[in-house]
Amino acid sequence: MIHSLSAALVGFVTAFSLILAIGAQNAFVLRQGLRGEHVLPIVFTCAVADAALITLGVTSFTAVSEILPSVEIYMRWFGAAFLVWYGATRLWAAYRGGEAAMETEGETTSSLRTAILACLAFTFLNPHVYLDTVILLGSIASQFEGRAFFFGLGAVTSSFVFFFSLGYGARLLRPLFVRPAAWKVLDGVIGLTMLAIALALVASP
Repeated sequence: MIHSLSAALVGFVTAFSLILAIGAQNAFVLRQGLRGEHVLPIVFTCAVADAALITLGVTSFTAVSEILPSVEIYMRWFGAAFLVWYGATRLWAAYRGGEAAMETEGETTSSLRTAILACLAFTFLNPHVYLDTVILLGSIASQFEGRAFFFGLGAVTSSFVFFFSLGYGARLLRPLFVRPAAWKVLDGVIGLTMLAIALALVASP
């Protein structure tokens, strides 16, 4: 029992540390949380998507590690193109002057379908997420012989804890974002972050 809890704890801490890094997916969830727009479906989608990838890595690490290199290059370019497009939209929003701050609370500017599709794109078009969840976590899980299930359970739990905390915790920052200038800064930072990640994707060997 102690060994199983230890494996689960290692899985939780390892996965949480990987998710914690600022990335396109996290920036999107933060922005949705600040806007109070489709928060539950977004955080749930992110957590479930991560859980699926973690499960794939824990259960099929060897097979996936052989397949991934052949498709990574295509996903890298598709992901970079998507990030450039989204980054450009956020920079344009920042240039226009914090348009999101001028919306009344409760209004939504995008449909649930659009938000979910964007969320899935941020998740599955990023080749780094496969390297982190499927390859890295899968390789670590393989070291826990007989306890890989508990390692994976801890990792999956961390995804749910992180995304729900990020999405709903963002509301604590809402008083700051009643000013258009704050939205200009946020959209600008998100836009530049997306473009930087896209550049890193195409520049990586």
